Amino acid sequence: MTKYPMTVEGAQALEAELEKLKKVERPRIVEAIAEAREHGDLKENAEYHAAREQQSFCEGRIQEIEGKLSNAQVIDVTKMPESDKVIFGVTVDIVNVDTDETVTYKIVGDDEADVKQNKISVNSPIARGLIGKEVGDVAVIHTPGGEVEYEIDEVKYI
Repeated sequence: MTKYPMTVEGAQALEAELEKLKKVERPRIVEAIAEAREHGDLKENAEYHAAREQQSFCEGRIQEIEGKLSNAQVIDVTKMPESDKVIFGVTVDIVNVDTDETVTYKIVGDDEADVKQNKISVNSPIARGLIGKEVGDVAVIHTPGGEVEYEIDEVKYI
């Protein structure tokens, strides 16, 4: 079975969502179904069908999260010896060689990726181009607009 890399924060976020779904959403939906049943005829009962649909979505999401957590390989970079090498879970500052623009990215698992928070998937073109490189190295990233060169400025194990 394949294990998928995940940061500690990513695993905690999934566990928190799972807890909320099981202890808050699931009981609320069950209550809504019971209340809708009291209205009588289930064939034309919109509240009942809406609640059942919510229940289906909730149970599906619970199974999905449990599956992801069971296949996760949680990696805590704060417990690793620090180096200048880019690996999964690190935060890296890169400088565009052409424009001198600096960008900071954290390399995370697929489910955690959020460009707005500068968290990029380990499988993204940028992360794939950076992994294995060290501070001072230049990484050539293939983008839809052509190749872009980034120099690795700093690697943080935070």
